[in-house]
Amino acid sequence: MFKQASTIQENGTIVVPTISHYVCRTLVNFQHPNWINPRYRHIPWQKPEHQSSLIRQLNQGLSQARNREELLVKLQAYLSRLFSVEFLRSPEYKVLIAKLEQLTDPDIAVLFANYPLGDHSPSHLLFNGRSAKETGISILLLDVENLTLDIETEKFLETICLYPMQIKVAFANWRSMGKKDLEYHQRGYQLIHVPAGKDSADLKMSTVGSSIFVHYPTAKEVLVCSSDQGLTHLCNALQTHGLTVYQVTKNKAKITVLNTRTSQINTYSLTTAPEIPTLDQFILQLQEIIKLEQKRSHCQWIKLNRVDILYKDAYNLTISQVVAAHFSDYQARDIFVKNPHIFVVHKSSEKSPSYVTLFEIQSSVIEPVALLDTELSQKTLIESLEDLENALVKIIKELTLNSSEDNVPLSILGTQFYQKYGIPITKIIKKLKLAGNFQKLLNLSTAFNLDKTDKDWRVKLNSP
Repeated sequence: MFKQASTIQENGTIVVPTISHYVCRTLVNFQHPNWINPRYRHIPWQKPEHQSSLIRQLNQGLSQARNREELLVKLQAYLSRLFSVEFLRSPEYKVLIAKLEQLTDPDIAVLFANYPLGDHSPSHLLFNGRSAKETGISILLLDVENLTLDIETEKFLETICLYPMQIKVAFANWRSMGKKDLEYHQRGYQLIHVPAGKDSADLKMSTVGSSIFVHYPTAKEVLVCSSDQGLTHLCNALQTHGLTVYQVTKNKAKITVLNTRTSQINTYSLTTAPEIPTLDQFILQLQEIIKLEQKRSHCQWIKLNRVDILYKDAYNLTISQVVAAHFSDYQARDIFVKNPHIFVVHKSSEKSPSYVTLFEIQSSVIEPVALLDTELSQKTLIESLEDLENALVKIIKELTLNSSEDNVPLSILGTQFYQKYGIPITKIIKKLKLAGNFQKLLNLSTAFNLDKTDKDWRVKLNSP
């Protein structure tokens, strides 16, 4: 453990390089490219020069830590830059963090210090604890009546242990557990039956567990899985015989593991992280949510924070989480602003809330009362052909400001004009007694260039 600055200097010669190599090896061996931050996916991580550069940067940054806590903070900051939000929310990330926390112990780090980075099958070394030369096993004792473990949770517990989990013993009154005995038997558990009665499984576990080191002399670690605090005596007894004991308890949707020797606590969420949708799916989901809320509220303009609440309720994700998974430099609002062909965003003043609507609107659409403030009530009046031309030029500039395209669909230009000035473009043309329709009007102006595509007409500004 790193207690002070001098200690980090000494033990850092083993701990920091080992952690840096571990992080680099994890990145190189990823089977899911989407788990890497988008800004780093293009880098060929298999090449030694890129690995060396990453390890050097990690070594320089992590070696500045003055103690273990600061080291872990710096480490997680690097991980948040290297990996995507999708990976940071995955069970695999919890496994990675658990192993990196173990490697902050110099006695453990030294076991991995000499393994080459080029070894592409390190899982038996890094995910099961010590090397094959290190003898020792872990044992799991489970009170099934008090706490049940699924396969995924069991795998998480294996990552906590430094030694391979070879013995698993489950205690219960199996007559009252349905087909649980078959399930646990198929998963490699030794089953011990106890009679019906309060705390029968706990008492039997204490009796068997207190002499576990006699039956299994190579045991180094024991996981005592039960939320019953009465098993604390068993944990203390095992610890006096030199075994590392993990108390495993369950609280609602979390599994908590306490290392009674180091007081280190690890947690594991039993809820499955929702899958991040593709960008196309995400846009469709947002459109559907806005449509449903428009129908429910009888209002075309919806507050952005209301859309975020509705999206979280529907998909158990925030808009920010999905946006961050696809664009490292986007804010939640940007997904609406940077897709002007789908969404219209309005914010009347710095302190007012943002509203959003869709371009799929009818002629009866009006702005909400909350948006009809002084700024909007003093809109520029369209009294001449020059006024109309200037208004359209301004709208096109706004729509293409953050877009990779320099043109906009004719229909969207007309819709945006209506949203901005509260009157259809056709009525303005009639009011000004201009001949022809919107398309012909644009063709007559030297400010615009109108092109026909397979789908629609596109309008862009001519160079001054």
